[in-house]
Amino acid sequence: MKSIISVAVLLLGFIGYAYSQQTKLVEEYTFMFYNTENLYDTANDSLKLDDEFTPEGMRRWNNGRLYRKANRIAKVILAAGEWEAPAFVGLCEIEDREVLEKLTSQTPLSKYRYKIIHKDSPDPRGIDVALIYRPELFKPFDYKTITLKDTSTISFSSRDILQVSGVLNNWDTLHVFVNHWPSRYGGVMETMHYRKLAAEVLGRSIREMFVKYPRAKIICMGDFNDTPEDESLSGVLKAVRINHPEVKGEMVNLSVSWMTQPVQTIKSLYTWQVFDQWIVSDYLMENAIGLNLISAEIFSAPFLLEADVKYGGVKPKRTYVGFKHQEGFSDHLPILLKCSMSN
Repeated sequence: MKSIISVAVLLLGFIGYAYSQQTKLVEEYTFMFYNTENLYDTANDSLKLDDEFTPEGMRRWNNGRLYRKANRIAKVILAAGEWEAPAFVGLCEIEDREVLEKLTSQTPLSKYRYKIIHKDSPDPRGIDVALIYRPELFKPFDYKTITLKDTSTISFSSRDILQVSGVLNNWDTLHVFVNHWPSRYGGVMETMHYRKLAAEVLGRSIREMFVKYPRAKIICMGDFNDTPEDESLSGVLKAVRINHPEVKGEMVNLSVSWMTQPVQTIKSLYTWQVFDQWIVSDYLMENAIGLNLISAEIFSAPFLLEADVKYGGVKPKRTYVGFKHQEGFSDHLPILLKCSMSN
């Protein structure tokens, strides 16, 4: 009888151990990108075109409005992560480190102790890109900013591209590029050259990464101000629509299918467009040991949308309608990338 009991105990122990090991084999992570639409501080910087986002400016931007905006951005990040806050979040249209510190330490995000990677860029409006990350999940070991320079237009300046390399959960290495490419302000055709320039710069940095890390798992996120089928992304960057397993080292645009969805990432008059995108190296799609892709999606929670009385349907609920302040979020919808870790 004792031997039977012993065998049963051992068997139960083995089952418990196997189950615990199985639950550790796969862990899911959410990554996020969000264009926050003008997350400015309240101070007037004489070197930036930020006058309208001051207490005396046209938008009457003050500390109360800044804190409410930061709390709303935090709400979006936490809601997108559902049960687990995103491991890291790429952000654009943030003015400086001060607003990032307010976002990470003076809102409900403070619970997760997000750290900040940011550097002021030469953008005339003073808006930058940044990455916030949970240090217990993602450990950066290298980062730099990449400046866009146009030798034919000396006066040109734009947001830097932020490049960050780090280890996810002490297991797999990721290389992340956060982008906010030059806008279409002034005309799509007239500004196309600048987005092609950004694509060339990003493409060169990706190739350099592959030389240093031949099977690099690369994640490019951002507001590209172009759609997946525009020349900057499909032609210059060569971001393909689908992965070709026989071709190694491709960059795959995971956002192409969004272009047929009724709600996309930004709306102009009647038309939705996909400007915010995920572009990843094919090594993230191999279902091999380490980090692997689950899905890429637009986070279009109902609270982020409002009725579009003028043009029909719905639209993103912005912080301002014209110069009228409302309890909104951004003119862009955030995007999510979900991955699993297997060993």
